[in-house]
Amino acid sequence: MKVGFIGIGLMGSSMALNVRAKGHELIVNDIRREAAGPHVKAGAVWAESARKVAEASDVVLTSLPGPKEVEAVAEELLQGMRKGTAWFDLSTNSPTVVRRLHERFAAKGIAMLDAPVSGGPAGATSGQLALWVGGDRAEFDKYKAVLDAIGDQAAYIGPIGAGTVAKLVHNMAGYAIMATLAEVFTLGVKAGVEPLALWEAVRQGAFGRKRSFDRLAEQFLRGVYEPAAFALKLGHKDVTLATELARELHVPLKIAAVVHSEMTEALNRKGWAELDSRVFMLLQQERAGVKIAESEEKIQEILKRG
Repeated sequence: MKVGFIGIGLMGSSMALNVRAKGHELIVNDIRREAAGPHVKAGAVWAESARKVAEASDVVLTSLPGPKEVEAVAEELLQGMRKGTAWFDLSTNSPTVVRRLHERFAAKGIAMLDAPVSGGPAGATSGQLALWVGGDRAEFDKYKAVLDAIGDQAAYIGPIGAGTVAKLVHNMAGYAIMATLAEVFTLGVKAGVEPLALWEAVRQGAFGRKRSFDRLAEQFLRGVYEPAAFALKLGHKDVTLATELARELHVPLKIAAVVHSEMTEALNRKGWAELDSRVFMLLQQERAGVKIAESEEKIQEILKRG
């Protein structure tokens, strides 16, 4: 298959090389001509513009810095791509931009799918990447072999924009966890515990023994908070003790303070004290006007996939 690849930077370079290694014909373009050296050496063809890539390809992949760059390249793709071809944007993009571009390409008979990746430069090199794809399922299936050349976990997420939403949720969750860990580790170190000992302790604890996001299946995704694995009143007590210690040591815990406030509000709800400590997560669902309650069967299906 003739695969066009636009954007061969830190992530795109390795992904494009892996596409070529799987035997696909590869046409590449980047704002830096010199970036294509390894790809041309591996048998790829250099194209002078994104439009030239589009004209020569059955499917086009883009790996670009952000929405502005994606929209600029899209204008050239619209001029060069043929009806019946497809474009997968691997960039971390805006769902609004993705959906708008999808409509424009669909009007010309061209499939546009969002397929942001996760795994970093090391994953791009090794091929151990997750790809979260939004768009037409038939197009995902049609080009699955190309996606499999890039990563080992190409998954169809849903309609156009769904892949991008999943990527943004994943990244925001990761950075929020990092911010929280930064807070609590400074508390622990200022309270006299060595960082590595602290790290070892949290890895051995209940939250450390499971993958962080797997724990969402235990109560939150099911929407069931009883019987309690650990009661809200006990969780609130623990968070209160931690925030009190922080005040004693003059360690600012902005995120922890919000968590304590949320748990306090939940504790004041009638009957919630004995429910599982994660019941405070319902407060955000109420504010957002969203209800999350999935079946155990569907949850287990996903967990079995690893």
